[in-house]
Amino acid sequence: MAGYMAAMRNTADQNDLPLMKMHGLGNDFVVIDRRSGAAPLSAALVAAIADRRRGVGFDQLAVIEAAPDADARLTFYNADGSNSATCGNATRCIARYIMDETGAGRAILVTERGRLVAEDAGDGLTRVNMGAPLLGWREIPLAEEMDTLELPIEGTPVATGMGNPHCTFFVDDAEAIPLEQFGARYEHHPLFPARTNVQVVSLIGPDHLRMRVWERGTGVTLASGSSSCAAAVAAARRGLTGRKVTIELDGGTMQIDWRDDGVWMTGPTMHVFTGSLTAAFLDAV
Repeated sequence: MAGYMAAMRNTADQNDLPLMKMHGLGNDFVVIDRRSGAAPLSAALVAAIADRRRGVGFDQLAVIEAAPDADARLTFYNADGSNSATCGNATRCIARYIMDETGAGRAILVTERGRLVAEDAGDGLTRVNMGAPLLGWREIPLAEEMDTLELPIEGTPVATGMGNPHCTFFVDDAEAIPLEQFGARYEHHPLFPARTNVQVVSLIGPDHLRMRVWERGTGVTLASGSSSCAAAVAAARRGLTGRKVTIELDGGTMQIDWRDDGVWMTGPTMHVFTGSLTAAFLDAV
């Protein structure tokens, strides 16, 4: 950790680490802005920040970096310190932050998913095009060739890639599923070599879904943007809904619209606070 502290002193002339706390529908994030220079994060530091008792706590951590051909480049981490290719709600939160910063009604963000377009949707809402869903077994990825619309797993879930893998179970009552046990079981299913996010979804009305989420590397979360996109795509592919749906999550309501140019996700964001990790915390990691 001494090397990290030395790098911080060289790049930012300070002993602490600035950060922001944000959330989208209770799906919460620590956001670190490295556009002005900061040392890379270790997996150990990410996991320490994720500790809700001894650190800050988050579902995912996002790092903002400068990008030559976009407003910013984003990198995401799970609470266990592992990388995540995408995080829809964090992308929306950061897009809102950058649009407020620039005064523009649009932002371009680069992630492992590619170039994502974000827009001010009015009424305090932000929408992001999360790109086209990945429907082939290799793209998701799955361990072997199979029909991604009906996996050979009890409950015949649907597999979808949104830059990260998703396994969507359609059930009579999402509230009745013991999600902590259910999600942990299927996150590590052998059909998903990169692990998977798990959704349990009920149809509660025309184009209206109730969803609960287990995120790989994190656990139960109040909401998930990429999971909402995957569930909407899975429901449309199954013929349960059209391509524009409302999804009720534990943390609130999301609108998903699967268009020809990608899956658009719309919802609220919140910048909770700006602060910093102390030198003492960083030295203890």
